[in-house]
Amino acid sequence: MRSQVLSKRLQTVADMVTRGYRVCDVGCDHGYVSIYLVEQDISPGVLAMDVREGPLHAARQHVIERNLEDKIETRLSDGLHNYNIGEAKSLICAGMGGRLMQRILEENKEKTMSFEELILQPQSEMEQFRRFLRENHYGILDEEILVEDGKFYQVIRAVPAEGRCILGKSIRSRWTAGEQELPEEELCKLEDRYGPVNLNKKTDVFLSYLSREERIYESILAGLRENGLTDEKRKSRYLQVEDSLRDCRKVQAVLNDE
Repeated sequence: MRSQVLSKRLQTVADMVTRGYRVCDVGCDHGYVSIYLVEQDISPGVLAMDVREGPLHAARQHVIERNLEDKIETRLSDGLHNYNIGEAKSLICAGMGGRLMQRILEENKEKTMSFEELILQPQSEMEQFRRFLRENHYGILDEEILVEDGKFYQVIRAVPAEGRCILGKSIRSRWTAGEQELPEEELCKLEDRYGPVNLNKKTDVFLSYLSREERIYESILAGLRENGLTDEKRKSRYLQVEDSLRDCRKVQAVLNDE
């Protein structure tokens, strides 16, 4: 039987798992990542969980077809509700909105903090989600940004850092002198919006993402001007987007100067 093939997005998620770690895959869908991790000897065992019976049944069938029942357990669970501390070292949470992912991590904080690493791929609300990680003592150790079928995806590898100092790489050293020096609040905002490791890596995909963001902001501002800033709601929206465009260009300027 041919080895499990993953999409680019899911491959990026799987590649962040530490070899040798048992994995809990929350929102496993059809179980493709779980199967890949075991077949590639990345993980000795996976607990594949989903809140929906349909996808979980499909995952269970795929596991049976590949004779992996002794290494992959499927379990119905809303988030981590049916997970027991110590069953895995690595948590995968991918393919869902940032708000939902935040809820899963918050509802079961003791369980969440028991993992050695968290591989997270929010589909939305990236800035809010990174702020949540920062304010709740998670350290971001790695990030990847990729494009698949014309859409940008971001994957985060984080660790529970409560009670210990865990610092990922950051753009901070680039804002330490002269006119570019920024206050802590401003630095945190940029890191939450774009990702501390993304800012440091400066990949071609990330630069393309910034260019796309700039075009989107410019288009929104042009539309608002064309329709007139006649009420407070429109004026507030204009100022908000203008601020986002300014931040985007600020980051581009620093990265392009290197």
